[in-house]
Amino acid sequence: MKKRTFLKLSSALVTGTVFSPLLSCAPDKKQQAMALKNWAGNLTYSTTNVFEPSTVEEVQEAIKQCDKVRALGTRHCFNRIADSEVNLISTQNLNRKIDINTEAKTVTVDAGIRYGEFCKQIHEAGFAIHNLASLPHISVAGACATATHGSGVSNGNLATAVSSLELVTAHGAVVTLTRDKDPDFCGAVVALGALGVVTKVTLHLVPTFHVRQDVYLNLPTSQLESHFDEIMSSGYSVSLFHDWQTENINQVWIKRVAKHDEVKKAEPEFFGATLADRNVHPIIEISAENCTDQMGVPGPWYERLPHFKMNFAPSSGEELQAEFFVPRQHAVEAIKAVTLLRDEIKPVLMITEIRTIDADNFWMSPCYHQPCVAIHFTLKQDFEGVNALLPQIEEKLAPFNVKPHWGKLFTIAPATLKSRYEKFGDFQQLIDRYDPQGKFRNEFMNMSVLGSV
Repeated sequence: MKKRTFLKLSSALVTGTVFSPLLSCAPDKKQQAMALKNWAGNLTYSTTNVFEPSTVEEVQEAIKQCDKVRALGTRHCFNRIADSEVNLISTQNLNRKIDINTEAKTVTVDAGIRYGEFCKQIHEAGFAIHNLASLPHISVAGACATATHGSGVSNGNLATAVSSLELVTAHGAVVTLTRDKDPDFCGAVVALGALGVVTKVTLHLVPTFHVRQDVYLNLPTSQLESHFDEIMSSGYSVSLFHDWQTENINQVWIKRVAKHDEVKKAEPEFFGATLADRNVHPIIEISAENCTDQMGVPGPWYERLPHFKMNFAPSSGEELQAEFFVPRQHAVEAIKAVTLLRDEIKPVLMITEIRTIDADNFWMSPCYHQPCVAIHFTLKQDFEGVNALLPQIEEKLAPFNVKPHWGKLFTIAPATLKSRYEKFGDFQQLIDRYDPQGKFRNEFMNMSVLGSV
């Protein structure tokens, strides 16, 4: 994305500008009273012309009515990937189906359901999903479409659990793609909403398990130099929280598989870090009330793998987010490179989280055939400061073929992104086959991904 483009988008975010919708159809279910905003409140969607179907048939009818349309999930994206100046199809009412197949070890859910709404049910049936994001509040289809992830050196992103998906295409046809049978599958799971509206997703399940969570404070960053892999492999899921201002990593969150009745105190030290004596929030000054339980107390996987509880809002939401992926073998070098920007980072940063994600086979995933480290930035809503910082971070990480999270802020030019995705040409051809008239393309897709505008 060119600098002037980011400035344009940032300006719209700051002012809350809502572009006048160019109506091409008149849905019978729409929200006209109030403009929609994303979860953080930094982005106002460009139309109030919003369909809210509750069945696949209603999705088909809505798509047939529209010349331009875009699917909208739980609105946890920080850029305009899910925006439309014309029509939106919200999946919030596609949230009823939960079909557990114990023989196949799968669960089929409606696309708009949030992870926190069905994980307890599959746990009670004896199953689990291999990984969860830090927030259980996000929808299944939206998370998979953007390659959203949790952490763990052996854990792929959330999309790697998908064994099949159902979507409605530009002509209103219902298409089901499966992992084992369809050559389009690896291009369609992480598809950025470009192929159609996903209506159902089938996820592969694993046997249920319990997890304990321990937090260590003030890990010397020097330990990463020779022990990075050991540190990040010390649990089923490990996160580093860092503010870039001291010689220490602020917090290390280690989530380990444990017996449900196993309660024992963790080791008091971890590579020079000390065990926390209370539950803590990633930003230490904030109350840990909404965080999942720590202190080594075992709980079901769905109550420990996320950082935040489902029944709490994860934070005030007044933030911006950016996240960048680099190959895992370059993790320490990449962290060192970002450290050089500590003075520039300080004024706008709330906290950084560093996580590992295993490789996958999805064409537009940042982890396609490559285990990665993700460096995530939770930032203040200082648009001018963020606009100045992101290109500097991207420049520091450029030697490592950095890729951004598709649902967060970035300024990397489309031509550069194309060069970093081995299967980009195949993905473009897939879009042309499924949506030859560009019904599901929006400004973000055209300008920031495809580079056609």
